[in-house]
Amino acid sequence: MRYRTMGKLGWQVSEIGYGMWGIAGGPGGFASGADYELAPQCLDEAIALGCNFFDTAWAYGRGISELLLGATLRRHRGEKIYVATKIPPKNRMWPPGPDDTLDDVYPAGHINDYVRRSLDNLGTDRIDLLQFHVWEDRWASDIRWQEAVRDLKERGLIEAFGLSVNRWEPRNCLAAVDTGLIDVIQVIYNIFDQAPEDELFDRAMRDGIGIVARVPFDEGTLTGALTAQSSWPAEDWRSTYFGPENLGPSVERADRLRAVVPDGLTMPELALRFILSHPAVSTVIPGMRKLEHVRSNLAVSDGQRLGDDVVALLRAHRWDRVPAWWSG
Repeated sequence: MRYRTMGKLGWQVSEIGYGMWGIAGGPGGFASGADYELAPQCLDEAIALGCNFFDTAWAYGRGISELLLGATLRRHRGEKIYVATKIPPKNRMWPPGPDDTLDDVYPAGHINDYVRRSLDNLGTDRIDLLQFHVWEDRWASDIRWQEAVRDLKERGLIEAFGLSVNRWEPRNCLAAVDTGLIDVIQVIYNIFDQAPEDELFDRAMRDGIGIVARVPFDEGTLTGALTAQSSWPAEDWRSTYFGPENLGPSVERADRLRAVVPDGLTMPELALRFILSHPAVSTVIPGMRKLEHVRSNLAVSDGQRLGDDVVALLRAHRWDRVPAWWSG
């Protein structure tokens, strides 16, 4: 496993981290069919292979994901594991509505309540990285969230603070970065979603902001496993994401990408290596619910980088999309 510096925080984090949405299942879970007997094995295997950054949220199974991570921390006492979690919006709207105010989404009492819930679930007295799970930059100048974050840091309840940026809106955080309170930005970045390179990544490298790249496989498209007939249970997030307006175009674009995958690489490996080719990225957090996925994804951290010619070829597969009502 190779490690990268998490911006001005100076943390040495595994360049392949662990995204813990899908492993949670249950209400708010990413996918159907969670296996709670296998999940601890997957988390333990990741740590054995050098993964030390785990990203969770209260919304992932309404605390289930945090509880799974808390049990993992207890099994690995003495090992340095960085824990990132997220506070859900009070009104449970992903993404926020155009008229939502900070009072609707992140009032101070709500922030403090969910910090306490997360600490209890994790079984720790401090969270390494606390993030807001949604964000609108129109709130950036509101002193109340700033005071809440400063208070949490002063009380030692969190070490760092960040934002999980709404889908397909990577610049919707730059005013918040101006406050100096943002240590990390979590953003969707993959072969299709390259827009963070336009402004955010340069700003992050200039100001020492850590970057957590999420959704590396575009919810499954970039694994190459989807077809035009793919379907999921109604409660599975992918049944919404891959609605009629998205499934067909996603499969078509994946088919075009498959034609340029270099010999010796799989599509998932190519997807991860593309993300790691950008120096602004501190860590990428694929979701992993099977041991073979843990092993294959973490094996990508071998120091081998894509050639400039391959990266240039992949840039032609950029896909700029417009946020929809469901695209939190």
